[in-house]
Amino acid sequence: MVGLSRDAWLRIEVEVAAPLLFGCAEGFERRCVPILGGTVRGRASGIVLPGGTDWQRILPGGTSELEAHYSIRTDAGEMIEVMSRGVRSGSAETMRALLAGEPVDPALVYFRTGVRLMTAAPALRDLTTRMFIGVGTREPARVMIDLHAVE
Repeated sequence: MVGLSRDAWLRIEVEVAAPLLFGCAEGFERRCVPILGGTVRGRASGIVLPGGTDWQRILPGGTSELEAHYSIRTDAGEMIEVMSRGVRSGSAETMRALLAGEPVDPALVYFRTGVRLMTAAPALRDLTTRMFIGVGTREPARVMIDLHAVE
């Protein structure tokens, strides 16, 4: 696994369950991926709490529109709310394999999210005053996202 990229503020690694399938309607498939937990390191270290979700709209051709909402508890006990909206795309063949839960070369997938972090922790106030771009990698049972501040 690749470590935290040099200019990233945080690396979030999220363990996910199998997607819940809601079927096709209005031209896309609707899925919900439960978040089981995970880890955070970088500007803050801690864990991703179980119970969050990543709602997905799978468009024809396999492009995914993503909307995730979950929580982080730092090692110091501070709570961070994570709200993320993004897109994951690649060739139809690559996206079929990814959506089927197969390993896919991350270089073949464009995976970016706009991320907002909210916390009442004074020591982490700078997280709440910035927008972040997440650069993600999807594996069969987990997602890794490096967060880069938009300056």
